[in-house]
Amino acid sequence: TREDYNLIADDFSRKREFIWEEIKFLFDDYLSGGEKVLDLGCGNGRCFSILKEKKVDYYGIDNSERLIDIAKIKHPDGKFQIGDALNIPFSENYFDRVYSIAVLHHIPSGELRLQALKETKRVLKNGGFFILTAWKFHQPKKIYQIFKYSFLKLLGVSKFDWGDVFEPWGKKAKRYYHCFSQRELETLVESAGFIIKRSGIIKNQKGNRQNIYMIAGK
Repeated sequence: TREDYNLIADDFSRKREFIWEEIKFLFDDYLSGGEKVLDLGCGNGRCFSILKEKKVDYYGIDNSERLIDIAKIKHPDGKFQIGDALNIPFSENYFDRVYSIAVLHHIPSGELRLQALKETKRVLKNGGFFILTAWKFHQPKKIYQIFKYSFLKLLGVSKFDWGDVFEPWGKKAKRYYHCFSQRELETLVESAGFIIKRSGIIKNQKGNRQNIYMIAGK
């Protein structure tokens, strides 16, 4: 995943200049000025501007070196560094809020996803919120991907877990995704020790883009 995002970083960044309108409520409703906030899997730093408006103490980490370079160029006043969700480079109880926008579905295996969630809980303060989104595969071509890799697993060709797919980025890369259901994601987050406050499905105006979202407390 890291290699793929380094490879497509410039293309990816041009197509991800700003956060999607439909997820802005996750920032408007769950932040207060002065809070210490981690943008986990920050990519090119597209969340920085809206978080800066909220006057929070922002930190962004990503394991793609190229995306971090782009983030630093785009937002020279941001605190960006290379870091991994499996080993977050901050001490316990450091953040009031942790945001994970479209990140967890890129982590392969239930074991590693649980490790990432436990790391997130470790750096979050008691009473803090973990706010995350994950892709909801609903379009026909996405559903086809799920059936394709499920069939390959039945044949013994694929060693992936059920729900794992490769999603092409043009001809440059095939990005790994785990296709969560809402219930599966809720169960995983609860197993890491979080308390789910709110969850649901976010859709854009056209309905062609959907994400599972979750607000979880420590």
